[in-house]
Amino acid sequence: MTMGKEADHSFFHSTRAQASCQQTRSFFLRDQTPPLSVTQPTKEGSYVIEKSVIMDEAAIRRALTRIAHEILERNKGVADCVIVGIKTRGIYLARRLAEKIGQIEHAKVPVGELDITLYRDDLTHKAEDAVLKGAKLPGDITGRTVILVDDVLYTGRTVRAALDALIDNGRPKMIQLAVLVDRGHRELPIRPDFVGKNVPTSRSEIVAVQLSEVDGIDQATIRQLTDS
Repeated sequence: MTMGKEADHSFFHSTRAQASCQQTRSFFLRDQTPPLSVTQPTKEGSYVIEKSVIMDEAAIRRALTRIAHEILERNKGVADCVIVGIKTRGIYLARRLAEKIGQIEHAKVPVGELDITLYRDDLTHKAEDAVLKGAKLPGDITGRTVILVDDVLYTGRTVRAALDALIDNGRPKMIQLAVLVDRGHRELPIRPDFVGKNVPTSRSEIVAVQLSEVDGIDQATIRQLTDS
């Protein structure tokens, strides 16, 4: 009988110790920084590693709100303005900006879109050419201020193709450029009028913007190209 009690007592303490160990392990696992996410290898055998989050959902929301106010201040309203997004994520950013401007100014801003294709073999290759695949503009843009919207500004080649497309479709009074992230390394004399965040980067890094409409999450990250 005594041995049975001792066995029960030993089992009780052993069970509590295991539970305590599991709780402690779970606590430390929750407290750890999530591991870096490694994507599929590129064609050259390199890997793209998610390095850091530079903008979360709140930061993106605040940046778009600020840009909306800056657009209104720069243009003294939006009476003659059109917002045009560059596919894919630039379109959703354009729609969000139009919605925020509507909430602030109680005015509806027409939104259009441009589909610009970059000819490249891989994300790590620099695009040599950018061409227009399609355009859906909200009516005639002649004599109006066009606010061109994109997620990331890099070499400027995509924006140049978008500017050519706009000019081919009318004679706007002015074209302004709004980007969520400006990462530098311009190859053309193009400068944004409205910027959500300036982020110094190296050419081996990739800036990726994710939006809930496409990716299920709002964030901007820096991804590092590595050989192993």
